[in-house]
Order: sequence, then C-alpha cells, then structure tokens
Amino acid sequence: MEKGITPAAGSVENRSWNVVGQTYVPKMLSENAFVWHATIPADTFVPPHIHPTQDEWIIILTGTLEIEFLGDVHKAGPGDLVRMPMGEAHGIFNRSGAEATCVFGVAPARKLFELFIELDGVTDPEELVRLSAMYEVDFLPPPADA
Repeated sequence: MEKGITPAAGSVENRSWNVVGQTYVPKMLSENAFVWHATIPADTFVPPHIHPTQDEWIIILTGTLEIEFLGDVHKAGPGDLVRMPMGEAHGIFNRSGAEATCVFGVAPARKLFELFIELDGVTDPEELVRLSAMYEVDFLPPPADA
C-alpha cells in the first residue's frame, strides 16, 4: 500500500462501478486489503454468496442494511460494523425504503478488484454468477423474498 490520502471524491485508478444496481468506488487497494465506498439504493441487494479466500466487513455510514447469514437476519445502522468471515455465506439487503451508504473491505484483496471491473454494468444474473466464480466469489440462489 502506498502512503497518502484518497480524497472523498477520489478513487483508485479513477474507477467507479455499477454492481447489481449499486455504486462502488474503490478507495484503497493493496495485496493485503481492498476497501470501497458503496451507495446502496433502496430495494437493492447482493445475493447470498461466499468468499472462500477473504474476510469481509462493512461499516454503515447512513441508512440501514439487513445482513443474512443463511436465514439468520441482522439489521445494521450508522456506525455499526458487520463482520462476514471467510467461508460464511451472507447476503446484503436494503429493505429500508431509503438509500444506504457504507464502506466495505476485504482481506486479503485477492481478485475482488478485478471482479468488479468485470461486473461493471452486468445485469444478467447467470453471467454475474459465472464471472464471480472465476474470481473466487461463489453465489447461492437468492431467497424468494429478496
């Protein structure tokens, strides 16, 4: 990791992605970790998935998200830290009716930055699942009430 500051309006390589209807802005990338800011519109979600090679976390800045660990639902609001251990299936849902913002991170970085490059603008669920599997993220079928 290089020392310095990523400005609020800045990003790694001046990138921003639309992934499953959410805006992801990469803020820091090293071999050991990857951090991004996310804007999560109301009624959007990340289907249940597993990171077999990474721990993941979220710090909620605004709004409320629901995190599901195979049916075990937890609500998280501003200031809360969500921990999603490597190998643990989880889905991220905004059912609040309002936009949420948060900071995500994974460690180690592995292939997630490259996956987001590939997923930018992908809308076909089957293509999302196919590409994700190539980059060490395994999606499960979304719940019926997503």
